[in-house]
Amino acid sequence: MNADVIIVGAGIVGLSTAYQLLDNNPDIQVLVLEKEDGIAKHQTGNNSGVIHSGIYYKPGSLKAENCIRGYHMLLDFCNKENIKYDLCGKIIVATSTEEFGALENIYQRGILNGLSGLKYLNKEEILSYEPNCSGLKGIFVPQTGIVDYKEVSQKIADKIRNSGRGQILTNQKIESITSSGNSAIIHTLSERFECQLVINCAGLYCDKVAAMAGEKLNMKIIPFRGEYYSIKPEKAHLVKNLIYPVPDPNFPFLGVHFTRRISGEIEAGPNAVFAFKREGYNKTDFKWSEFWESIGFAGFRKVASKYWKTGLGEYKRSFFKTAFTNALQKLVPAIQENDLEPAGSGVRAQACDAQGGLIDDFYIQESANFIHVLNAPSPAATSSLSIGLHIAESALKKLNK
Repeated sequence: MNADVIIVGAGIVGLSTAYQLLDNNPDIQVLVLEKEDGIAKHQTGNNSGVIHSGIYYKPGSLKAENCIRGYHMLLDFCNKENIKYDLCGKIIVATSTEEFGALENIYQRGILNGLSGLKYLNKEEILSYEPNCSGLKGIFVPQTGIVDYKEVSQKIADKIRNSGRGQILTNQKIESITSSGNSAIIHTLSERFECQLVINCAGLYCDKVAAMAGEKLNMKIIPFRGEYYSIKPEKAHLVKNLIYPVPDPNFPFLGVHFTRRISGEIEAGPNAVFAFKREGYNKTDFKWSEFWESIGFAGFRKVASKYWKTGLGEYKRSFFKTAFTNALQKLVPAIQENDLEPAGSGVRAQACDAQGGLIDDFYIQESANFIHVLNAPSPAATSSLSIGLHIAESALKKLNK
């Protein structure tokens, strides 16, 4: 089977890229290959459903630019497709004076990224937004919202299929990729595909797909599992919308927080623990080859030596519900251990470079017949239509279309 472009991975970034390619060129043929039996099965389908504002990200970075643009594109898409969302806003809360400096840095980044309506909150004002929240100082971010990204993904997939020029094939695990002149050939267990350009949006396996294509990499995907609790319905009143702590500026995770889902459920989490398998959604999930590959990577060993204290705290919250509850009580003291029940988990595909850096920005690497998306963690879902447009524009230049 032939196409102009083959996209590997039917998460929201891969789907958005296909959608933008089809929308920006009336002649192009696009094929999306997905190894699972459906779309949005991994990072897209297991995130917290937050529409991010872009307040955290370094001005001028790919994250900042694509989150801000993607935010508006996402809302426009939801409005056109009648997808329910809620711009409920969130508060970021400092619970100690030591966090005031980091809170100020976040506020200034928001201003530089063009956010309007940001508001500093004192202790009493925090309570006007979240009556059960304890904090010394906070920021109200009106742009933050909630949506169901699986529903968004399904709508995008429908657009692809209904275009007449796009297909999505599931149960198509990539076995090999070769490049020959102006073509790339992909073999799955059951079929052979040929195209002019391969776009790799394989998430947790993006580095594996890139290596198959002969790409020289200075990074590896390290899986981090995020585990959630949900608040029992009778205690859901303790949280109105979204409550976030001030994140550690040296660690690329936001810390445990409270999120109201579009369904009305209140979710608490996630922590961030090294997963012993790339798709290790449970504590007991283990795959020796993937575990050894991670710990055998010099870059990850450097990360582990740098963040071992933080990592131990995350594992403590993973295995001891009391420790998880204690972290939540810094924000909402009324939360008790028996108010929480286990919810789902997600696995973040975190790119780590050989020097021991956890790559923070989106990272895309190109070669002759390939575009590889090698780091697209949060806020990739919010940013997806913008990332998809960015990749589509690069792809069309490569194809001279």
